[in-house]
Amino acid sequence: MDQPKLERLLRLMKLLTANTTYNVDQLAERLDMSRRTVYRYIDTFREAGFVIKKSGDCIRLDKESPHFRDISQLVHFTEEEALILKNAIENIDDTNLLKQNLKRKLYSVYDNKTLADTVVRGKNAPNIRRLIEAIEEQRQVTLHGYQSGHGGEVRDRRVEPFAFTTNYVQVWCYDLESRSNKLFKTARIGSVEPSGTPWEHESEHEEGFIDVFRMHGGERHRIRLELGLLACNLLCEEYPLAERDIRPLGRGRWILDTEVAGMAGVGRFVVGLLDDIRIVESPELTDYIRNYIAQNLK
Repeated sequence: MDQPKLERLLRLMKLLTANTTYNVDQLAERLDMSRRTVYRYIDTFREAGFVIKKSGDCIRLDKESPHFRDISQLVHFTEEEALILKNAIENIDDTNLLKQNLKRKLYSVYDNKTLADTVVRGKNAPNIRRLIEAIEEQRQVTLHGYQSGHGGEVRDRRVEPFAFTTNYVQVWCYDLESRSNKLFKTARIGSVEPSGTPWEHESEHEEGFIDVFRMHGGERHRIRLELGLLACNLLCEEYPLAERDIRPLGRGRWILDTEVAGMAGVGRFVVGLLDDIRIVESPELTDYIRNYIAQNLK
């Protein structure tokens, strides 16, 4: 069997065993193939010993079919296993080309909605699920009542969501109003309204630079900090990705040598530990902290 056909069969199998049910027309549309081809592939499953079930005009592949459980064991992760793998993958340097491939492979064999449910709790969970569905279906959404971090303005935003950051804390979206890619904090979203409009700007979707302090922007600034034991431990606990840019100096001191998108994230961290951190090289950071302290001690 040629590889494209095998890939289409596996994609069809995934849809036929998903939590959502589909009829033949919907399967044909999602897989970009004819109804005749869908029926032919379903016959292929039936001939291979799989049990096909129908409910109205919807078709499903019975997970109790012979061989299905054997196959699923090869590609199934428990929720805990999938979460550990996801966190491990997210900790890989963003410049590593294997990172996105590993993420795609994990999500191709694991239900992303279930994975999200193990991470996200409370009132935010429905919004995350709707965003996941919009990404999978490549559709626009409206973020109702989004509270901006700059000034606290609350208003609706029409966007094309296309990727999440670690643990669904933020979502990368193409903002139709500003015509640019932006990060939106999922906790600041009032509600997510799905749209019937497909993506219109997929070629412009691009995840931007996020530094170890979870700040993002188009610029990169090199900073070097000398850390004591307390500062080093707190940095690794609060910002795990920083550990890759830390090296020991000896005598209970460490050096952080990294790039940041701006001074706000690192600045707030340094201000809280001024007696245990020395700025080695970053005039911009020194100026930011000096101004920050002056403005907040009036």
